[in-house]
Amino acid sequence: MHVAKKGLRALGIAESFRGRERSTLAGVVMRRDGIIDGFGFGEVAVGGMDATDAVIALFKGFEREDVNLIMLSGCVIAWYNIIDPDKVWQETGVPVVVVTYEDSEGLEEEIRAHFPGDERRLKAYHRLGARTARLLRTGHTVYLRAAGIDVHEAGTLVDAFTLEGKIPEPLRTARLAARAAMRYGCRENFVLEKSS
Repeated sequence: MHVAKKGLRALGIAESFRGRERSTLAGVVMRRDGIIDGFGFGEVAVGGMDATDAVIALFKGFEREDVNLIMLSGCVIAWYNIIDPDKVWQETGVPVVVVTYEDSEGLEEEIRAHFPGDERRLKAYHRLGARTARLLRTGHTVYLRAAGIDVHEAGTLVDAFTLEGKIPEPLRTARLAARAAMRYGCRENFVLEKSS
């Protein structure tokens, strides 16, 4: 992937939830030069195990072949609903980078406490593996997982899409869109495209 290419497109996916049932996902297709040319929305179950399938469905709902990278705002979302980055990559054919913002000792103990005996969820969490720290040119550190792409190249792309602070623009915009959709009761999967 050529990082400097203006037409390079990332699909940023983030969530927002309030309450105990559904979490709203938003996907934003953004070019490397900051132009947005697509929004999509979906849902996952809070505390469920449907996040991977929901991310794949959201990507496929765009029906596009010009997305070069899927960027996820975390892969443990909606109260321990775990996204499998490798499965997303395999099902879409598009490299995946997961961005998180805090160092931590991990979530195994929290998962055991909230979901006692849920070995499927624990195995999904363990498959995620370790994160790699990346210092951005903004001076902030993020933590990355990657599938279908070298984690160092993924870090270069995250850095290129981060204008200030530590949140890449596709994820910042997706988070804002998810919050707005959640507040206004988005309950259907749908995609909005930039008009030609």
